[in-house]
Amino acid sequence: MSIVVTGATGQLGRHVIEALLERNVPAQDIVAAGRSVDKLADFAEQGVQVRRLDYADAASVAAALRGARRVLLVSGSEVGQRVEQHRTVIEAAKAEGVELLAYTSIANADTTGMLLAAEHKKTEAILRGSGVPFVLLRNGWYLENYTEQLPGTLAQGGLAGAAGSGRVSGASRADYAHAAAAVLVADGQAGKVYELGGDEAFTMADLAAEITAATGKEISYNNLPAEDYAGLLAGAGVPAAFAEILADSDLGIARGDLLVSTGDLRKLIGRPTTSLAEAVRSAAAAV
Repeated sequence: MSIVVTGATGQLGRHVIEALLERNVPAQDIVAAGRSVDKLADFAEQGVQVRRLDYADAASVAAALRGARRVLLVSGSEVGQRVEQHRTVIEAAKAEGVELLAYTSIANADTTGMLLAAEHKKTEAILRGSGVPFVLLRNGWYLENYTEQLPGTLAQGGLAGAAGSGRVSGASRADYAHAAAAVLVADGQAGKVYELGGDEAFTMADLAAEITAATGKEISYNNLPAEDYAGLLAGAGVPAAFAEILADSDLGIARGDLLVSTGDLRKLIGRPTTSLAEAVRSAAAAV
């Protein structure tokens, strides 16, 4: 059985391939597909097939999916272009006759009003009309969205945002990757929708408290109107359009759009999800 993982040069894609290998999927049955095959040399040394795949290049997509039985479509990173890029992969999967395509969507994609969810909703609609057997992995927020910003947070002496007291069900990239690997190797997955999130939801004030506890530096959370937060991000160098999306995502958190209570992630990975405290402590130790 050939399993193709797209976006394999990205952080989530790499974690998925590692998780498949941990599950003793034969290396030769795994295809790591990404733009820069040089970045996949370590997998090639382990016997994993490495193929070039560029979402914007239909010929490369078709070649990368040749012989695939199962495909993980890791959502692209180029906001504004992702729908057509995803369509290219879905059409190639259909032409190849894959038995299952798993797509990394966003938590509560069918109900959220977040701007970031729009392309995921459209991709899900394309999948439903494609005739390709599919499973939706609706991933919640990555804890790394926050822990990777820790040096800047410490330098600024605080956290800013527009999430209010909304709670987010965050988990680590590795958690979501292990869930994807579990689905890719299991039977009877077509048609399923997994709402994935961490076991314990947290607020931004909780995040600030965990950073304080882990670093010994007092960090507080400053809640701002969304427009002010977007302006703050733009002033820090974030492109204006993306700053608006980030501020809107915080409004989604305030509404509860990223709150997940299904327990699907814990069930798929067979263990508790990575806690906020654990993730912050690990990040603080590396600073």
